Amino acid sequence: MTNKAINKWNLFWLISAPMSFIIAAVMLKHDMSDPKDVSEMIGYSVKWAVPLIFIVTAASAAKTLHSNAFTLWWFRNRKYIGLCFAVAMLWQGSFIFLMSIMHRGYYFEDVYLLRNEIEGSIGYIFLMAMIVTSFKTGSKHLNPQQWKLVHKTAVYFLWGYAFTVYWWNLYYYPNPGSMDHVLHWMGFFAFASRIAAWGKNRHKTITSKTSSLNLIAGGTFVTLGLIIAASGLYWRESVNSFLLSPGWSSALELWLPYYPFEPFFSFFVIGIGVMIMTPIKNATFVD
Repeated sequence: MTNKAINKWNLFWLISAPMSFIIAAVMLKHDMSDPKDVSEMIGYSVKWAVPLIFIVTAASAAKTLHSNAFTLWWFRNRKYIGLCFAVAMLWQGSFIFLMSIMHRGYYFEDVYLLRNEIEGSIGYIFLMAMIVTSFKTGSKHLNPQQWKLVHKTAVYFLWGYAFTVYWWNLYYYPNPGSMDHVLHWMGFFAFASRIAAWGKNRHKTITSKTSSLNLIAGGTFVTLGLIIAASGLYWRESVNSFLLSPGWSSALELWLPYYPFEPFFSFFVIGIGVMIMTPIKNATFVD
């Protein structure tokens, strides 16, 4: 895993060059004067980007949970995998720009949604902040704590944006495809691994044996969280209707990213379970 061919900039080119070639080849088979074809290319480029941000999200957790040659390689190259994600998002951004310029009527009538626009714009701002501060010319203006805050917040937001897309594809839209299932669960386990790594770090600080009551109660919450994650099709509609029934709440849904946060309910419950199983104070999250 230390071979130069699969590390740092060589890894970046190994991933981004074939990916760009394939996206360009697929684009040539589409009619960019047709807004529906442009819309297809927006979705196609996203399917390249999403796995990469999930891989970046899980990098530090994988190293914490099981340190070996592969996870150390993964962690060491997360910056370059993230830059490959940026390349895929550049393709998507180019198709969105093309749509908004050449097919404005179709864009604003059939594609545009204010909250999606807000989420996407914030995501691109975070992405640019990560790119700029991934190099010394940008990072020199930040201290280590500020750099970590920028990158961690950006990764969480971009993970959330990608994850929620496929959560809704599974639990709202009819007939989700097999790729929707794959990307949803890939995103789920990427963040669940961070919660597990957080729990492992907390467990290291425990000086006395965790009580069986803590283990049972915490395990119950974790199990409940997993059930919530897998059963959104059965509770999503009723919970969504309840949460959005107040006027102020339905207004928030129009512009507040991810509100009312149904895709994240399972992580909240799992996090409580892990916290109960590792009852300590002043624990820190994974880097």
